[in-house]
Amino acid sequence: MKEGVIMFALLLVSAFIIILLGMLLIVFSMLKETEHGEKKVEGGGVLIIGPLPIIIGTSERITKALIILALVLLIFSLLVFLTFTGYLKW
Repeated sequence: MKEGVIMFALLLVSAFIIILLGMLLIVFSMLKETEHGEKKVEGGGVLIIGPLPIIIGTSERITKALIILALVLLIFSLLVFLTFTGYLKW
């Protein structure tokens, strides 16, 4: 029971850190764009329904990056699931 609480707390803290890093990345990229005066906007998104990712991007470069992100998230969620269900012991 205690190991589960520790694992949950660790996942919660790591999720918070990842979200914070993502927000900082967005802010720094916005500051970089305003320095150079370039105003090219690209974007995209990943919608994961079950095991299937739906990827939408405005350019090929963004779409490739989102495919890699979707694969990383899929592997991470699979590892978390297997760890919490007891099939994978660390």
